[in-house]
Amino acid sequence: MKAYVFPGQGAQFVGMGKDLYDTNAMAKEMFEQANEILGFRITDLMFAGTDEDLRQTRVTQPAIFLHSVILAKTLGESFQPDMTAGHSLGEFSALVAAGALSFEDGLKLVYARAMAMQKACEAEPSTMAAILGLDDNKVEEVLSAIDEVVVPANYNSPGQLVISGSLKGIEVACEQLKAAGAKRALPLKVGGAFHSPLMEPARVELAAAINATAFNTPVCPVYQNVSGKPNTDPAQIRENLIAQLTAPVRWTQSVQNMVADGARHFTEVGPGTVLQGLVKKIAPEVEAASA
Repeated sequence: MKAYVFPGQGAQFVGMGKDLYDTNAMAKEMFEQANEILGFRITDLMFAGTDEDLRQTRVTQPAIFLHSVILAKTLGESFQPDMTAGHSLGEFSALVAAGALSFEDGLKLVYARAMAMQKACEAEPSTMAAILGLDDNKVEEVLSAIDEVVVPANYNSPGQLVISGSLKGIEVACEQLKAAGAKRALPLKVGGAFHSPLMEPARVELAAAINATAFNTPVCPVYQNVSGKPNTDPAQIRENLIAQLTAPVRWTQSVQNMVADGARHFTEVGPGTVLQGLVKKIAPEVEAASA
C-alpha cells in the first residue's frame, strides 16, 4: 500500500517550486491563484527571495503548503494514495491532497494559522529544542517535574523528540535532560513554542476559521498528528485540526500505525527529505522516496 507524507516548517529553501512553475501550466495557474488569494506575490519570495524572507512564519507555512500541494496535483493519475499524513503544517497539505479540503480553503487556513501563530509568538517569547538519544518516556518524566511551561511537541522518531515551551522552561529542561542521559539537547532556531499551551491564543483564532470552512470526506484515511490514527470523518478531522496547535505531533505513532495498516511505500511530497529519514528510522523495513 502507498502512503504519501507531507513536510512541515523547516523544509523550505530558496527556489522551491520554480521548476514546477516554469514547466507545468497547471502548476503556474495554481501559483498565480495563490498570489491572488494571499494578496502578495509569494512566488517572488519562494523563487528568488532570501533565506530570511522564507523564515518568516507568514511566508514559510503557505510556501511549503503550496510546493507540496501543487507537486501532488502535477502527479496526476499516478497520485493514488491509500493513506496520507503530514507533519504539523503538512497535515493541511495531506488533507487537501486527499480531497478533505479544497486548495483555496486549505491555503486560506494555512495563512490564517501562520498569522495566528506569529501573533502568539510575539506575545510571549518562547522556543523549542531537539532532544536526541533519550527514551520518550524518560523525556516526559523529566518535563513533568519542571515548574515551567515545557512539553513534548514532536515525537519525530524513537530517540528524537522535540520539546516546546518558555525560554526558561527550555533552558532548564535542556540541562536536566542532558543530566538524565540525553546525547544532545539542541535549541532550535524557531519563532516560538509550537505545539504547546503557549499557542492557545492561536488555537482559539484558528478554531473560528476552521469551523467556518467546509470539509469533505477524503478519498483515503488521513493519519492525524493529534492521535496518530486514521480519520475519514469530516467532523473528527476538523476537531483534530483545531487541537493540533497546542497538542504534540505524534509522528512516530502515525508512521507505526500506517505500517501496521499495510503501508509499504512512503512518498514524501514537497520540499526536502526530512520525513523520509524519519520514516526509515521508525520503520527500516519500508521504502521511502521523494515524489
